[in-house]
Amino acid sequence: MDQTTGVVDKYNVEAAESIANSAQLLHIAQAAPIYEQLLSVFPTAARYWKQYVEAHMAVNNDEATKQIFSRCLLNCLQVPLWRCYIRFIRKVNEKKGAEGQEETRKAYDFMLNYVGADVASGPVWTEYITFLKSLPALNTQEESQRMTAVRKAYQKAIITPTHHVEQLWKDYENFENSVSRQLAKGLLSEYQPKYNSARAVYRERKKYIDEIDWNMLAVPPTGSHKEEQQWMAWKRLLSFEKGNPQRIDTSSSNKRIIFTYEQCLMYLYHYPDIWYDYATWHAKGGALDAAIKVFQRAVKALPGDSETLKYAYAELEESRGSIQPAKKVYESLLGDGVNGTTLAHIQFIRFLRRTEGVEAARKYFLDARKSPNCTYHVYVAYALMAFCLDKDPKVAHNIFEAGLKRFMHEPVYILEYADFLYRLNDDRNIRALFERALSSLPPEESVEVWKRFTQFEQTYGDLASMLKVEQRRKEALSRTGEDGALALEASLQDVVSRYSFMDLWPCSSRDLDHLARLEWLSKNLNKKVDKSTLPNGPDKGSSSLTSNSNVSSKVVFPDTSRMVVYDPRQKLGTGVPPSTAASGPLSNTVVALMGDGTTNAFDDILKTTPPALVAFLANLPTVDGPIPNVDVILSICLQSNIPARTSGKSRTTSQLQAGPAPSTSDFSGSNKSHTGMSAASFKPARDRPFGKRKELERQEEDESTTVQSQPQPRDAFRMRQIRKSRVGTTTSQTGSASYGSALSGDQSGSVG
Repeated sequence: MDQTTGVVDKYNVEAAESIANSAQLLHIAQAAPIYEQLLSVFPTAARYWKQYVEAHMAVNNDEATKQIFSRCLLNCLQVPLWRCYIRFIRKVNEKKGAEGQEETRKAYDFMLNYVGADVASGPVWTEYITFLKSLPALNTQEESQRMTAVRKAYQKAIITPTHHVEQLWKDYENFENSVSRQLAKGLLSEYQPKYNSARAVYRERKKYIDEIDWNMLAVPPTGSHKEEQQWMAWKRLLSFEKGNPQRIDTSSSNKRIIFTYEQCLMYLYHYPDIWYDYATWHAKGGALDAAIKVFQRAVKALPGDSETLKYAYAELEESRGSIQPAKKVYESLLGDGVNGTTLAHIQFIRFLRRTEGVEAARKYFLDARKSPNCTYHVYVAYALMAFCLDKDPKVAHNIFEAGLKRFMHEPVYILEYADFLYRLNDDRNIRALFERALSSLPPEESVEVWKRFTQFEQTYGDLASMLKVEQRRKEALSRTGEDGALALEASLQDVVSRYSFMDLWPCSSRDLDHLARLEWLSKNLNKKVDKSTLPNGPDKGSSSLTSNSNVSSKVVFPDTSRMVVYDPRQKLGTGVPPSTAASGPLSNTVVALMGDGTTNAFDDILKTTPPALVAFLANLPTVDGPIPNVDVILSICLQSNIPARTSGKSRTTSQLQAGPAPSTSDFSGSNKSHTGMSAASFKPARDRPFGKRKELERQEEDESTTVQSQPQPRDAFRMRQIRKSRVGTTTSQTGSASYGSALSGDQSGSVG
């Protein structure tokens, strides 16, 4: 923020808070420069202004206090800051007698005129009424004037939707009853509906106000979620206020909307759309002077991001006939003419044409084209304007020709010039323009020009010239890529291109998609991967795959030749296909790798793995393809004997070496070198020999015997659990018999 803070980002909120807190501990002479720097970055931060002014008030520096209040009050409509202002006014005028009391009353009226509509202004109204009651009354007339002033203050307060509206109504009832019960009855019945309306509106308004962060600092939008939520919350509140929910008169409603906009700008100070909405709201209501003032404030508040707002500002001035103020806005956009943007030159030419005539626009164009940052856009804009207004194509033609000497290398300028000649139906000059441009443009920048040239020949030329230009286009563009030979070949796409018009095609959309696919395939003929590189039938030495990096930029297809079944035996980064690795069961693989001395890390993991988990992993079958048959795997898992919890590392090692279950197939999924679990291996039990069913029944009897041989527990609850587990075991075995009977009998036989 400055050299002492070391903050790079001047809108750093955390740094600003830290600086403000540290400034409070300093004397005002040392804190003043810090506050000035802080408030130059956050000019609408009411709490920083309040800290700054209170520091001056603490040392009774009245002149500096007045200056600070004059700088911040009208731009920071926040109740705490304004209450600080009232404290200062009362302090200054407390010893001035009646004159001081009158000054204080005017200060209260001034404050309530600006922040009296704030939802937090209830204490201000109460304080003001208390002040009015404390004024001395030397005679009956002064007493009557005092009561009238108090009554008016109450009546304004009770129709203002604030947090304290209910308490203010009770105080008003007590006040009227204390003055005159007969008069109170009529006044209270008159203001009861207005109070009810204010209370209902307050409850609705509170829903919108509770969504607003009143401690937020005004920073340029960064797109964060919090900022967007705050923007939406303010827009909802503004929409609510514009609907005039309290059904008050137009003047009072507009005053409340203005107050809401001013409060919104305290937090969304760097949002151009809020400034624009505020100004256009004034303009739609007929308050053009107020709209102009808002635009002037916006341009001053956003000097670096106000180009759009300046155009809107100039538009408003021009619309009400203020040509000279509008011209000054355009001149501020142009600066000294050298630093003006191309768009500013074009818009100023159009403004001069509207307000001062074509001749003034022509004179400025002659000056603008000498600017070093004048681009082809200025030539195109002025040429088309001259053509449309003068109805003389010669002037526009001369402008395009003059620009062609500077912008022959710009394809967009060539196309704009060609469009102009199209309007004139000047086919001779169009063809000459394309020939001149294509002779100087590099091939990579001439794609659109060639496309327009072929379209031109399709409209104006004969068949021979049309085919000739297409062939020339192919030859020119074939030098821009690697597929030059293929680009020179004739294709059905060329016919489709020649005989289409706008959104009409000589074939169906399905045929178009098919042709596009074939075109992509033709460009990738040499990049297609041979089937020998697929994982099911590779040669051991063919581990390198053809790169598929030169895929079409329009449609990206995955390289299916690199899709393989995951194999934990494949070493990371070797690129060896899974089929070239060992094809034994998991236990044999682990032993082999351990013997090789290359899997110490994997060995450490196995040592710490529970035996039951190791046995479960070893029993998992290897499958073909990325999507295994879930039923098959579940059936195999159901037939696995997962060991109970064991202690010691010897159990884990013996399980790994023995191999708890034979592997059903190799990990690569190859069915040529090893006999895997084919579809025939999973025939239902009714298609199997009867002996297999007997083996399953014998296994069930062994399991039940094992459970029954255990001593019966004395706990009745435990006994019921054992019975349920037996029933569940029988059901699961019966339900999986169609797969389980085949697997339990055939695994060892088929893999052997």
